[in-house]
Amino acid sequence: MDKPQPAPAKIQTNELKTRIIVGVLLIAAAVLAEYFGGVLLWLLVVLMSLGIIGEWANLTGRKENRKLAMYALSVPLAIMSPWAAGPSFLALGLIMGAAIFVAAFDRSLKLAAGIFYAGLPALAIIYLREIDNGLLIVFWTLALVWATDIGAYFSGRAIGGPKLAPKHSPNKTWAGLIGGVILTAAISFYLHAYWGLPFYFVLLSIPLAVLAQMGDLFESWLKRKAGAKDSGTVFPGHGGVMDRLDGLIPVAPVVAALMLYENFQAAL
Repeated sequence: MDKPQPAPAKIQTNELKTRIIVGVLLIAAAVLAEYFGGVLLWLLVVLMSLGIIGEWANLTGRKENRKLAMYALSVPLAIMSPWAAGPSFLALGLIMGAAIFVAAFDRSLKLAAGIFYAGLPALAIIYLREIDNGLLIVFWTLALVWATDIGAYFSGRAIGGPKLAPKHSPNKTWAGLIGGVILTAAISFYLHAYWGLPFYFVLLSIPLAVLAQMGDLFESWLKRKAGAKDSGTVFPGHGGVMDRLDGLIPVAPVVAALMLYENFQAAL
């Protein structure tokens, strides 16, 4: 006699519990690494970047040269370490060099593009942590991405409504995007009021929340092209590394570029 199957509602409840527990653990690990900085943050960033490039290779059909891309990316990642040059223009140049090397060997721009996709957010996070007030800036950057994701997930499920991009991600809605932006702005304002975050960062959080959702949609497009539900299976309830970091990947380099420009202007 066949065993009775669990009710769909119970399955969804268990999946949500798993998603929440794993999500909390991931946030805790990121906050600890960001707080202590140095080697701990660098190690987490290295794992993040290598995971991204490995999944990128799988999703873009370049799996046969995945290890080559990971080895090439390891060079600029090593330079970013506290024992080497750190988050410098040398590291940026080596990311470009790694991309050129991979493009020449792989004879395709797909895998080379992944070097930038995985390498630039790594450089951005380490750079932001080392600038003045870097602890707060990095936390704000992470928090706005998390808030966008959480706000979009729960408001989208609660409200529903018109789809944001049905061809690429049928579960995302305009209500989810608006909910994510509102929660992001609220958390940014809290950090402004109680932690001294400059007010213009509150204003920046709105377009950056939209950018985070665009990063999510881009990764969804990659997965649909590859016929994959998730980018990987590293995190139960969440999928792969790219599934967790798709919003941070475009946001972190933009924040780093803004802060680099601001520091350059202040130095003039």
